[in-house]
Amino acid sequence: ARFQMLRDLRDAMEAKELTLYFQPQFELSTGKIIGAEALLRWFKKDNSKTGGQFISPAEFVPVAEQSGLIVPIGEWVLRYSCEMAAMWQKLGRDLRIAVNVSGAQFYQSDLVNYVSKVLKETGLNPRNLELEVTESVFMDDIQHTIETLQQLHQLGVELAIDDFGTGYSSLSYLRQFPIDRLKIDQSFIRNALINKDDAAIARTIVRLGHSLNLKVIAEGVETKEHEAFLMEENCDEVQGFRYSRPIPVEDFNRFIETYKGDLSIFDK
Repeated sequence: ARFQMLRDLRDAMEAKELTLYFQPQFELSTGKIIGAEALLRWFKKDNSKTGGQFISPAEFVPVAEQSGLIVPIGEWVLRYSCEMAAMWQKLGRDLRIAVNVSGAQFYQSDLVNYVSKVLKETGLNPRNLELEVTESVFMDDIQHTIETLQQLHQLGVELAIDDFGTGYSSLSYLRQFPIDRLKIDQSFIRNALINKDDAAIARTIVRLGHSLNLKVIAEGVETKEHEAFLMEENCDEVQGFRYSRPIPVEDFNRFIETYKGDLSIFDK
């Protein structure tokens, strides 16, 4: 099954079946849309009336990582994301694009030079690109991590620790990383209203981030009650199904054109 998936994934790259969806991110205190996370999607073409089959990232991303195929896929994701953000920039939209970086990209590719090249070729302001890396990836090779993060930061790129609290946190190293943002994993937000331990963890991450002069963004915000909890805890930014599922770029463009900066519209 893994071999078949890998073969299909190679075919998908050639057939351009991979695409990006975008999930908007908001500043909680103002309701302002501040950017989007780019999320990889695969719609496998077939002869059915539906036009294709959706393949979950949970199925194909591990195969891509194990095979090393995630490196060229990740490079395409980064370039396409920067092209979209550069387009928004030209339209006067100051939006940040958040792009996930895999462990293979971080350690096996010339990430810094590639990011620099893409920024120059697309004309994107470096501060409008955020690279998200999970904390478990950071901890694989501390010295390489610090050097790479410092070089990326020198380019002007923003850096975030994704799924914070679910990996191998080391607070002693956290203070050495030139990080701009902590991202609270959705598992803590989902149960924060019914599980006091999850609520305590989310609250602690917000306070930890602020004490280190970092922004904190919560993913997986699904209800008005989730939003109210995070607002009470002074979380900086949010994203989740309460506001929008990940959507194609055409829908995202329409969203940013019509959105008026009022989070209360999502109460309806």
